[in-house]
Amino acid sequence: MKRILLIYNPNAGNGVFTLHLDAVVAAFAEQGMILVPIRLGSPITLDQAMTKLPIREYHKIIAAGGDGTINLVVNALVKHDIYIPLAIFPSGTANDLAAYFDIPTTVDEMLKIALSENYTPMDVGTAGSRCFANVLAIGMLVDISQKTDPTIKDTLGLGAYYLRALAEVPFARATNIRITCDERIVEAETSAVIIMNGRSAGGFKHIAPHSEINDGKLDVVIFHKLILPVMLPVLLNVMAGQHLDDKRVEYFKTARMRIESDEAAVNTDVDGERGDPLPLEVGVLPKRLLINTREHTA
Repeated sequence: MKRILLIYNPNAGNGVFTLHLDAVVAAFAEQGMILVPIRLGSPITLDQAMTKLPIREYHKIIAAGGDGTINLVVNALVKHDIYIPLAIFPSGTANDLAAYFDIPTTVDEMLKIALSENYTPMDVGTAGSRCFANVLAIGMLVDISQKTDPTIKDTLGLGAYYLRALAEVPFARATNIRITCDERIVEAETSAVIIMNGRSAGGFKHIAPHSEINDGKLDVVIFHKLILPVMLPVLLNVMAGQHLDDKRVEYFKTARMRIESDEAAVNTDVDGERGDPLPLEVGVLPKRLLINTREHTA
């Protein structure tokens, strides 16, 4: 019998996924498969599970949670050199990676995809000691992501990110950044640097509208220093996906780069979780994962 590993976060979103856990187990059992659940936050850590389970005997892994949960699973797969297809059950607040693959948020529709054998290859970004599935951020987006109250997220969903963004506008400060890559060298005061593998981050759906998740490249969006009067108009352009035409925004693609700053303790964010501080070597693991999707894509 095929075994499926389910890694789920009981606290993701409003915790509603746990109400459907028995139905998910039953759906796989009806297809002659055994679903083995691992609850994040339990005494058995994800690292222990990957080490102690006969993980390579599993047919598929399901990550149920938000982008942070997916980030934990992706990092574990890369760290332990595991090449097993990954299905996503989006049950967080933004679910940016799932949105890229057009994965629905209803359990019945998630199951249809996860029970299929349709897959799409996906690149994985690397940033120092961490991997990221969707986004690496420096600057304002870090504050939006890490300062948004989880309780408010559960209540307002994506609206919590937008409210946090508006609240951060008066306090946003510029950071001196140097980016070195084959395509160019950028030295500038920046309000934010967003490096995308996917297209959306923090619920902002069009940050990198030209991104392809398996082209071996990362999409770099640099917001040069924004003074207070223009921050809100630029933020509204981001929400509308019109910011790449703004002269204060720089955009390019690259496969690898080094990011430095002469400022101390510049924090980063990977998929909504705290990342390594600068300096960072950033790169791509091309087509490192197979993601369960509606249709098969080579």
